[in-house]
Amino acid sequence: MLAGCSPWPTEAAEQFRALGYWRGESLGDLLREWSRRFAGRTALVHAGQRMTYAELDLRVDRMAAGFRRHGIAAGDRIVVQLPNVPEFVIACFALFRIDAKPVFSLLAHRITEIRHLLDISGAVGYVMPGNYQGFDYSALAATIVTESSALRRVFVLHGNGAAELPGRPALCRFVPLAEVDAEPDPRPGPDPSDVAFFLLSGGTTALPKLIPRTHDDYAYQTRAAAGLIGASPADVYLAVLPAAFNFAWGCPGVIGTLCSGGTVVLVGDPDAAECFAAIESERVTFLSLVPTLAQVWLDAVDDIPCDRSSLRLIQIGGAPLPREVAERITPAFGCALQQVFGMAEGLLTFTRESDAPETVLSTQGRPLSPRDEIRIVSDADADLPPGSTGELLTRGPYTLRGYYRAPEHNARAFTADGFYRTGDLARLTGTGNLVIEGRLKDVIIRGGNKISAAEVEEYLLGHPAVDRVAIVPIPDPYLGERICAYVRPAGEPPTLPALREALHNRGIADYKLPDRLEIVTELPLTGLGKVDKKLLAKDAAGKART
Repeated sequence: MLAGCSPWPTEAAEQFRALGYWRGESLGDLLREWSRRFAGRTALVHAGQRMTYAELDLRVDRMAAGFRRHGIAAGDRIVVQLPNVPEFVIACFALFRIDAKPVFSLLAHRITEIRHLLDISGAVGYVMPGNYQGFDYSALAATIVTESSALRRVFVLHGNGAAELPGRPALCRFVPLAEVDAEPDPRPGPDPSDVAFFLLSGGTTALPKLIPRTHDDYAYQTRAAAGLIGASPADVYLAVLPAAFNFAWGCPGVIGTLCSGGTVVLVGDPDAAECFAAIESERVTFLSLVPTLAQVWLDAVDDIPCDRSSLRLIQIGGAPLPREVAERITPAFGCALQQVFGMAEGLLTFTRESDAPETVLSTQGRPLSPRDEIRIVSDADADLPPGSTGELLTRGPYTLRGYYRAPEHNARAFTADGFYRTGDLARLTGTGNLVIEGRLKDVIIRGGNKISAAEVEEYLLGHPAVDRVAIVPIPDPYLGERICAYVRPAGEPPTLPALREALHNRGIADYKLPDRLEIVTELPLTGLGKVDKKLLAKDAAGKART
């Protein structure tokens, strides 16, 4: 196991292998097997270009040899910041094959985040787009390399040739990714129990932590998720969320589709018109969205005619899905809805095709694995009965046992027996379905009353004048915190008294009613497409001081 990572206990690892969950296969070797089984089938589609499984496998082999030629070795960490293009898939699998460790970065990351990822990972390489969608990542890289003593190579998706970088010309160059190419040089693969790559923690209140995912655990996750939705070679997955996002990469996402012999259609822009056109032309069968994007598409669905008859499933996760939005999915798109709750750290829950409609609309389903363990606990870590809301704790065959190089945080984030403290407020129904009620850090404490922001948002979304909403706290010297509602109106903007009266008349406790209303044209989003509550809370705090 890579130094700085926490392995599963020996007994647990042996159990997962005995059950057949962990099969001792690396992700790079699995692609080779998929290539043998599905050689002539289309693996990737992007911008009208198609790549078969055999072509993908060969491109991966050549890029793996090219990375070696440019000095990348087993154990090296490489920050990968690319859009949804074939090179993202090729580069990651090439690094898997030489036992280098991709560190996923979002396109929205800028110098602060990239500097942090390089520092915490000790990365020796950085793969980036060049100039993309109006931002100059090359200029960012040129600044970064003057600061980093470890960074040796910068690989650029769009470049004009190898170029020396200012400040350290003898040590670090821009290398076009197209030139990372050499005759294949097959060598023994990595230890499947070791780290394959790093995902990022999804919190918006601090710089991300690194989540080590092993070949064994991620291969199991993607295989199980693909099996759960019945993925087959006939399936076509639209990768519209960032591929660096766990939801799009492996739930089942890109890897789960490939392991099933299906086709992955990569799109770089979540624009409804572009994606609807791809659904029609490529006969897309399933896709995954976050709620904010689902709402945008729902608003556009009647105005953009297209044939969506191939769609069989839309997965929605990444944030709470309002009931009002959930109820619109199947009528609007003519396909099944699947609610997904998950985290880059591991645990995934899904509603099932066989579930009653009410279960699909109102819960986040049941765990992916029979060996996923869930506890709902009180503030004192006492287990709570079904129906009670508390913090969700979990452990299982694909849930991490520790963040990378974070011993102090790990001591707080895990129980002594290895349960991960998710920070999510949840409850279990009598039938074992999970309902996410909010986040511990997304709770407003007003006069001693704990109020779930997600709960208030749900109430407000039921108001006809509210299109979208985010609830954040406002510091208050008397109550501790008050409730601020940022609302994008549906038509004429509502007033605060009107919203409070409507919620009061629904029988909602008065202490849950918003104290302040801010009308906005759009809610700011993070790189993962979630509402950026950190930014809103900062704005609200500033307004409270004026």
